[in-house]
Formats: sequence, C-alpha cells, structure tokens
Amino acid sequence: MLSRLPRISFGTQVLIGLVLGVVLGLVARATGASADNPTWLSETLSIIGSSFVTLLRTIVPPLVFLAIVSSIANLREVTGAARLAWNTLLWFAITALASVAIGLSVGWVIDPARGAGVTAADAAEPSRTGSWLDFLTGIIPANMLGLSARSGDEGAVSLSFNVLQILVLAIAIGIAVLKVGKAADPFLSFTRSALAVVQKVLWWIILLAPLATVGLLGNAVVSYGWETIGSLGRFTVAVYVGMLLVVGVLYPLILRLNGLSIRQFFSGAWPAIQLGFVSRSSIGTMPVTQRVTERNLGVPSAYSSFAVPLGATTKMDGCAAIYPAIAAIFVAQFFGVSLGITEYLLIAFVAVIGSAATAGVTGATVMLTLTLSTLGLPLEGVGLLLAVDPILDMGRTATNVAGQALVPTIVAKRQGILDLDAYNASRRGEPWREDDVLTDDVRADDESLVGATADSREGAPARL
Repeated sequence: MLSRLPRISFGTQVLIGLVLGVVLGLVARATGASADNPTWLSETLSIIGSSFVTLLRTIVPPLVFLAIVSSIANLREVTGAARLAWNTLLWFAITALASVAIGLSVGWVIDPARGAGVTAADAAEPSRTGSWLDFLTGIIPANMLGLSARSGDEGAVSLSFNVLQILVLAIAIGIAVLKVGKAADPFLSFTRSALAVVQKVLWWIILLAPLATVGLLGNAVVSYGWETIGSLGRFTVAVYVGMLLVVGVLYPLILRLNGLSIRQFFSGAWPAIQLGFVSRSSIGTMPVTQRVTERNLGVPSAYSSFAVPLGATTKMDGCAAIYPAIAAIFVAQFFGVSLGITEYLLIAFVAVIGSAATAGVTGATVMLTLTLSTLGLPLEGVGLLLAVDPILDMGRTATNVAGQALVPTIVAKRQGILDLDAYNASRRGEPWREDDVLTDDVRADDESLVGATADSREGAPARL
C-alpha cells in the first residue's frame, strides 16, 4: 500500500521544510517568542536546527581527512594534482576579483549609509579581528587532529576543529602515501574502507536535512525577525543586490563562456545552496556541497574531495568579497572618510588574498576587520552592522556555497575531466545516491583522472 503512494523528491522535501520553518517561526513570534524570551516552540525549533548542524560539523573532520588522503593517493602523480590545485586557486582569485568589483559598483550606486538607523553609540570593536599573519599561524597544525579546546562555564571544555589544518595534514599524508609506495597499501586500504563507512553515516545525516530546515529557518525568524532589516535597510538591500548579481549574472556568464548549461548547474547545486542559506555554515554544508558536486555536476570525486574542502575554507565570494566591499564603503561614509582609487584597489586586493590570509579563522566579521584595518578605517564600525548580520549571513553563505560548487565544475570542464552525461542528466528524485563500498571500477576511474587531463590537453577524449 505504502509503495503505491507518490514519493516526494528530496528537493521538494527541503522546500516544504523552508515554508514550514517560516510559518512556525512566525507562529512562535506571534505567541510571544523572541531571542530573549524563548517558548517551547522556539526552543524546539532551535534544538532541531542546531542538532543537525552539530551532526554535520561532527562528520566533517573524518570526511575531509579520509577523502583527501584517498584522492591524492588515487591520483598516483603529484604533478597532476598540482596542476588541478593551481587551476583551482586561479579560478578562486578570478571569481573573487569579479565579485568584489560587483560589490564596489553596488556600493557606489546604492550609497548604503544613507538613512541608516544607527548612531555612533552603536559602534563597537569586534571580539575577533583578522590579520595578515593569521594564515601562517592557522596553517600550522596544533596537533594531529587539527583540534583546539576552549574552556567554558563551570569547567566545561568545548572542542573545535580547523579545516585548514586538517587539509594540510591530509595533503601531507596523501603525498607520503605516494612516496612510500607498496608499503602504504594496508594504510590506504584502511583509509578507503573508513571513507566508505563515513560516507554511509553522512548519507543518514543528509536524510535529516528537510526536518532540520524547519528548525534552522524557524529559529532564524524567531531570533532575528524581519523588522531588524529596517534599521539598515539600504545596506541590507545593497548586500543582497550584490550577491544576486554574483550568483545570478556573474556565475551564469562564467558557465555560458565555458559551454555549460546554467539551468543544469543550479538545479544540481541547489540542495547545497539552500542548505547553506538556512544553516549559515559553509563548513557544515561542505559534505552536501561535495556530494552534489560529484553526483549532480559530474566532477570526479578524486578532484572534488580536494577542491570542495579547500573552497569551504578559502572560497568566500559572499563573506570575503561582496560584504567587506559594501561594508567598507558604509563605514567610510558613516565616519566621513573619503575613499580614493588606492583604497578601492586595496579592497580588491584584500578580497582576493585576504580569504587565504584569514583561512584559519574564517568569517565575514574577520574579513571585514582585515579590510577596515588595511584601509585605516575604525574597527568600531563593525558594531554598526551587527543588527542585520544574521540576516545577511544567510545570503552570504548561500553565495559562498554556490561559488564552492562552481569553481570545481569549471576547472573540471576546462581540464576535460567533467562527466558531461552526469552534468546534463535530468534532476529527478533524490539528488544523491547511496555510496556502496568502493569497487575496483571506481578506483580505476579515480586513478585515470591524471591521465584524462593529460589526454584532454593533447586533444584526445577524456577517459572519465
């Protein structure tokens, strides 16, 4: 009987979750719930959403480590991996430069500080700031697990992980596996088996995404409300216009110039983009981004397992390009500081290079403080924008995730290793299929990645 019922696709389930989240959030606010006055409904929404994000964050460290070690070992040639890494970083820089140009243009046109409902009393320096030394301190692993501990109230200790450090460790170990040769085969077999187990657990977590969407978006409505936009209306509009231009104009233009369907990209990447919007975490969304990049967009897993984690750490067109550009213009206007061509060039420089410089402590606030300090603007200006930061963060993260899926797709297409059949396939049913234990055929496909890129440069058809 149940088998005869129509099956609702995963994407539709998440969209239903979005609607239910807004409705339940509005109901909670109508019954008196707020960030300072929680009710049973708002507490339930908060627990559901935060639990899902915690589960995603929990699976990220082993997923990143195991996937990168396996992918580098499967490439068998460091030169091939280095070429793909160089092209990935190049496209990170190209899209970041174009994004910051759009952000500056929008800031010039909209004049975001005009009519702002904030005063000098709202100015306050942030608790965390960015500096050009953060990259050097962040890239050096503190321990083998890339973990850091922080003491809390009543003797509690919370653990957090640094994705950049895990990335560095995994790359080093992956290269070591290549250099050791046959002696490393038992370790590599264990890594592949462990990766298959972690991916199975990841699939179970992903199945909870529609329910989590209800909690995440509902809690956002309760905690922040839409009326907070009013105090910084022009600034909020400017940031969202900039992000829409990047996602809706720049990215489609890049796809079209590379001969790829715009509709197919967004229909394939949409599950990750919408989850990024409600979760406000590129790192938490990273497993989903990698999943759709491989399954829907046809990027080889040997490459995406390296490019997507790297992008989740350093590829932030929303947080590192559009937002700091418009926010810097806002702060300069508020404090009566005029910006010249030199300052605008510095904003562009920070957008392209700064995301790597602050990779160990990524975040929009950190990037903004780095931009303001580079320009010599007062860091107290960060406090002026805190009222709408959570609302902006949803759009920033969605933009980040879209870029993190776009660049691996473009690089794979230009290197001739993109599975065009998978990219152009119809988007029906669940966006991912379950991963079985790796077979010899799958390993052979991954190992052919470098050979495929070499063939494509000489005009031969790719073997993927």
